[in-house]
Amino acid sequence: MRDQKHRSPLGSGNAAERFAIAGMALGEARQKNRELHWPIIIEGKRDRTALQALHFAGPIEVLNRGWGLDRFITYLYEQYGTRGTDGGPSMCLLMDWDRTGGRLQKTLTQRLESLDVKVCHELRNQLLKALKPETRVVESLKSLAVDLLPFVEQEDPAQNVG
Repeated sequence: MRDQKHRSPLGSGNAAERFAIAGMALGEARQKNRELHWPIIIEGKRDRTALQALHFAGPIEVLNRGWGLDRFITYLYEQYGTRGTDGGPSMCLLMDWDRTGGRLQKTLTQRLESLDVKVCHELRNQLLKALKPETRVVESLKSLAVDLLPFVEQEDPAQNVG
């Protein structure tokens, strides 16, 4: 059944329900990212491309930019502070939901929280639960964008794409 791979993942099981959950989480994050300039911290350039395919327009910070971890954490602290403008987390950590991403998420969280920086894991946790059968990496959101965007737009319809 090779042609099954090329079909929309929404055609089987509870995928529509899971994509709705993922889309809601992405829509909430996209709105905060755009309106509150709430940064999304990701691993690499392809992850940025995936978020842009979902029309994220606010700050997206890439971990793998040739800097050491200390320099990157110092940059985040100086750029975004310890609390968001709404009093909540000052940034969203969105590492892949594979083993390496989990280690990075844990390390960054520990290091940032030691500086009293409040971080959000909600988006990653929602995507991990909802999209694990389809993907374990942020960059794959680009290939799922066609199926995810209607759900994202329901949550964040104010987005102007242009």
